[in-house]
Amino acid sequence: MTEVTLLSIMQTAISIPDPIYEAAEQLAHQLGVTRSDLYTTAVASFVKAHQEDQMTAQLDDLYASEESSLNDVSFRLQALSVPQETW
Repeated sequence: MTEVTLLSIMQTAISIPDPIYEAAEQLAHQLGVTRSDLYTTAVASFVKAHQEDQMTAQLDDLYASEESSLNDVSFRLQALSVPQETW
C-alpha cells in the first residue's frame, strides 16, 4: 500500500530582482523542476539554516551560565579511558 501525504498549498506573490529571477528560471530548467519546487526548496533550506542558528544561540546561552570544566577525579578518569597512542 502506498502512503500519500497531502499538503496544503499557499499561493503567494513576491517581488524579486530580475537577475535573481532569471538565474532561478535557468536553474529550475537545468534541474528539471518547476519554479514553485525550486523556490520551495530554497526557502525551506533557508528557514532550516536559520532555525539551526537559533538553536545554536539558545544552547550557547544555556551553556554560558554552566560550569564546563571537569573536577579532578572526572578529568583523571576521562584521561584513563582514552587509549594511549604513539605519535
